[in-house]
Amino acid sequence: MRLLVTAALLVCASATPLAAQILPSVFLEELTWTEVRDAIDSGTTTIIIPTAGTEQNGPHMVLGKHKFIINHASAMIARELGNALVAPVVTYVPEGDVNNPTRGHMSKAGTITLPEEYYMKLLEYAARSLEVHGFTDIVMIGDSGGNQNGMEQVANMLNEEWGAGGARVHFVGDYYGNNGFREWLIEQGETPETIGGHAGISDTSQLLAVDPRHIRTDKLAPRGGGPDSGVSGDPTRASVERGVMGIQFKVDAALNQIRALMGNQ
Repeated sequence: MRLLVTAALLVCASATPLAAQILPSVFLEELTWTEVRDAIDSGTTTIIIPTAGTEQNGPHMVLGKHKFIINHASAMIARELGNALVAPVVTYVPEGDVNNPTRGHMSKAGTITLPEEYYMKLLEYAARSLEVHGFTDIVMIGDSGGNQNGMEQVANMLNEEWGAGGARVHFVGDYYGNNGFREWLIEQGETPETIGGHAGISDTSQLLAVDPRHIRTDKLAPRGGGPDSGVSGDPTRASVERGVMGIQFKVDAALNQIRALMGNQ
């Protein structure tokens, strides 16, 4: 029996890419260049470029909400794929117009915006850099609505340039736009009004699950406590349990789309 167990463990180990067994982290910025080189040589040729943002999230939630959530989710996705790493999160994204800061998130202190064309150049050269070093599947995932169009355009442009025989850029929009979490909240008895569209139940629950230190619980209030709070919905109805479910919905949606895209190459 002991021999059978040992043999089974060896089989499991051999099915895991070598790099996944020895790397101390899935985060690119936590590895040395030689560790990255060896990981690529051993078959870790998928890398995720997560995009987030630096934007107002009401009085109760920190400006870096998207970064903390997408970093956590990207690590889950990379570990599940088994042959993937995670690039540094892109936190400078389109958030509005500096020449008209009274609209949208730019009306609130701390929000940082980047024009679409510069955001796209940032993504393009991040992908080009990673392709040069041997990553063959570059996955772009964004945790915010304003990030999606730029990622899709860059993916299409680079795929056309590199052709069928080169590296591929995979835009994974289902993570954000087709994950089923909102529908699940409605099944739990919530309404579009209580869920809201920004800094409400969904966002607050996910950040509670990832790192509750970034939620000011004494500031939680329906609609943020006032008409100019920057909050839509009722974040007082958020919970860690709902956040765990929400992140899992997003991770599962991303994994399904990534596998479908790579299977169609």
